Amino acid sequence: MLENAPQQAQGFEDDRWRQTHLGRWLGHAMRRFDERVLQLMARNPGVPLALANLAARDQISAAHIHITRHLALQGSRLTELAQAAGMTKQAMGKLVDQCEAWGLITREDDPLDARARRVVFTSVGLAWLQAFRDAVEQAEQEFRDAVGQDVATVVALGLEAYAH
Repeated sequence: MLENAPQQAQGFEDDRWRQTHLGRWLGHAMRRFDERVLQLMARNPGVPLALANLAARDQISAAHIHITRHLALQGSRLTELAQAAGMTKQAMGKLVDQCEAWGLITREDDPLDARARRVVFTSVGLAWLQAFRDAVEQAEQEFRDAVGQDVATVVALGLEAYAH
């Protein structure tokens, strides 16, 4: 045997499992779902043209959807928003800066703590939120159509149970 030839790791002769485990399928499904939601949002007539163009040109990513997904309707502190999205405060701060520049959100004083600021949706952001809702509903329907109602129900119940 050659000295520098790679040796087969014992017990790993068949490594197809790395491509077919549940976590990999969940990751692929999440990326596909988020991509479809962004495609639908880019074509939603309720989304301001500038934002629709950003979404259509892939300038808005699934990361930006974290704000849409997690920002409370009454507003959230940056730390709350980052925690809900599973991100660092610094990473969420960058997303908030971008979304604020796009007019989706604004920062205002927190009425409960004069030292704190809250991130809140603007009227443009609320239109974006409605487009997100519409897109999620359509993407979910497309999923049900693709796999069948029974499978979609089992998947939804299973994911809900697993997540909790």
